[in-house]
Amino acid sequence: MNIRYVQFAKLRNLFEPRKPRNPLVRIALGLLGIAILAVLVVGGVFIGAAMILGGITWKLLASRKARSVRKADPTVVDAEYHVVRKAALPQAR
Repeated sequence: MNIRYVQFAKLRNLFEPRKPRNPLVRIALGLLGIAILAVLVVGGVFIGAAMILGGITWKLLASRKARSVRKADPTVVDAEYHVVRKAALPQAR
């Protein structure tokens, strides 16, 4: 029976990002990363603004539709209420 050992150090090095040694390539990759980040942020802002404007437009167009009047529920009591101050209540003896 053969036992094989997995060397995790080699596997870890496979996925470990390495910085290039050439300073010009490092600067170019840094600028590329910043440019990608800027595109994602600006794109997210425009997508968010479009979603907000779409929602506002949806609400405005939905409010123009004729609303159907529902029949009154017979179990609901409609009344007017007045708040009575504590001093106006009769004294309990």
